[in-house]
Amino acid sequence: MTRPLSLLFGVHAHQPVGNFPEVIEDAHCRCYQPFLETLYAYPEFRFAAHFSGWLLDWLRERHPEDMALLAAMVRRGQVELFSSGDTEPVLAAIPHRDQVGQLRTLNDKLAAWTGQRPRGAWLTERVWESSVVPALAKSGIAYVTVDDYHFLCTGKTADELDGYFSTEESGVRLDLFPISEALRYRLPFAPASDVVAYLEGLAAAGRSAAIYFDDIEKFGIWPETYDWVYRRGWLRAMIEGVLASPTITTSTFSDFHARNPSRGIAYLPTTSYSEMNEWTLPMPAAGIYAELLATEQAAGRGERYRPFLRGGIWRNFLSRYPEANWLHKRMLGLSTRLAELPSPPPALTSDLYCAQANDAYWHGLFGGLYLPHLRRAVWSHLVGLEAGLDALRPRPAVQRLDLDLDGHDEILIHDPELQIVVRDDGLASACELSSYRLRHNFADSLRRYHEHYHDRIGQTPSEHQGAGIASAHDIVRCKHPISAADIVPDALPRALCLDRLDDVPVSDYQAVEPMAAHFVRPGIVKRYRLDAGMLTVDWEFTGLAGHCFETEWNLAMPSCDGFLGRYVLADGNIAGGFGQPLQLADATSLTLEDGVLGGRLILRTNQAIALEGRPHQTVSQSEAGFEKIMQSVELRLRWVIPDAACTLRLQLQVSEVNTSLTCTTF
Repeated sequence: MTRPLSLLFGVHAHQPVGNFPEVIEDAHCRCYQPFLETLYAYPEFRFAAHFSGWLLDWLRERHPEDMALLAAMVRRGQVELFSSGDTEPVLAAIPHRDQVGQLRTLNDKLAAWTGQRPRGAWLTERVWESSVVPALAKSGIAYVTVDDYHFLCTGKTADELDGYFSTEESGVRLDLFPISEALRYRLPFAPASDVVAYLEGLAAAGRSAAIYFDDIEKFGIWPETYDWVYRRGWLRAMIEGVLASPTITTSTFSDFHARNPSRGIAYLPTTSYSEMNEWTLPMPAAGIYAELLATEQAAGRGERYRPFLRGGIWRNFLSRYPEANWLHKRMLGLSTRLAELPSPPPALTSDLYCAQANDAYWHGLFGGLYLPHLRRAVWSHLVGLEAGLDALRPRPAVQRLDLDLDGHDEILIHDPELQIVVRDDGLASACELSSYRLRHNFADSLRRYHEHYHDRIGQTPSEHQGAGIASAHDIVRCKHPISAADIVPDALPRALCLDRLDDVPVSDYQAVEPMAAHFVRPGIVKRYRLDAGMLTVDWEFTGLAGHCFETEWNLAMPSCDGFLGRYVLADGNIAGGFGQPLQLADATSLTLEDGVLGGRLILRTNQAIALEGRPHQTVSQSEAGFEKIMQSVELRLRWVIPDAACTLRLQLQVSEVNTSLTCTTF
């Protein structure tokens, strides 16, 4: 007689810190609510669920009746809740003390809510580094889920991966459940009957368990899935098919773990799921890697060799995108400062944990580095945390250090209102201009990169073969018209105060005062200073009469191309929105007013200049297709140097405004 196969079915629910409320509401309506209501009707179908702490708090506050269903399923033994870092950080990317703190925060939250303390944990993006083992074990976690791909990379075969294994770090044990990629690609895209037949085939082959743990958003939010999963009854059909099968039984991970011994010890390489390993690679490496995989697949060798063609690791995102690296190193620096306090205030700890949320640090089909509102949320918490730390333990007004480890020092200058960070890298541009009052970094932009998926733009939508619906990985769609000019990569960072002389970038500035933002190059002296919340930049020119000087400012304005962002002229007239081109001749002032931020930037010059403004946009991919996203306002100030010795002064003032700005149609 065939021994029943244990189906270990788990779902992971997460929304990024700072995501739009309407997006989370839509996810609730199309996914979280119908999923929980459907599963509640089948108490004998046992499964696991992980809700990131930030999302759990949001849903419990706004949809308590649906979360009550989940809690009731926990109490009746149908659901096992998994833990993780509370705000869904990549654990390997944050310090050990914060790993433990994040895990314990969600552990305590779940225990207080349901009366049950979690034993399993979800690893964000299945990013595995053995360094996370001690923190997981210290916080009471006995097992985690990783991809079967992690095990295949060690030489294991798929047939061996129907149970859990054990690993250790410095003698500290943790158990590992391998998630089946074959199931990840079937659920919910293959017909329910095919899924049941596949599971029964595993049972017939003598397998002990089939392990599934993946994004719940696949069940309703991904393209076409709401109709397929709920209206056309896929989820009910799958559940009923499993329950009716004589060779399949459902189990929680906890019960399976208690009933079955470990399959032995395993040491996993530093890796994530296979798609992530491809996303971490820059061009041209990403293109070469994709071509290699395609060639081997076409030759019938793909599955045989894939475990040995791993691509990159998650941390590559920090070396690939300087903007992510700056976020990360700022977070690490503030974490260290917070840990030095004898009794860190809970509000500051909360700011730190929210700043560690993974989404804004990486990019792929799902990562949110390209989404300015997610980066803005992280920066808001970082700036708020820094203001709180400065109030408790003041730091020097000027600091010089290579914070991001790129080989060039940064000069940090701050007062109670603002902080500017200038890089001593030859460009003498600013990578940060933060307002403590507004909790916002006006230099938070993203340059255009050559992404390997850009080569697919212009292709027709992929055709999905066979029954079921297409996975997001199969589809090529464009949400906006995209031209070749939209994907030309930037040669320089999208920073503040990037200078050009006769249209040639000035890249030979040298710092002359180690503890001040004071730079020189032949013919130009450049100085930054802060005074009572006012940023002043001076350029002193010598012997350059008749040359054209230009300085470029890429300013992150939260309204982007929405109706609450607008240019205001000196006479009070509105010149247009941030998403529109702007051209001014002989200008000496301009105000950028942002109703989303509740703030304004007032720019003044001591000389009449020509000013051009336009939106800076990038092209990225998501599960919905390719899209153009406005990252910042690009302002270019041009001035023909009139005399052999003269000075151009630019002042930037930040202030608050009434958030109920009049809606204007441009």
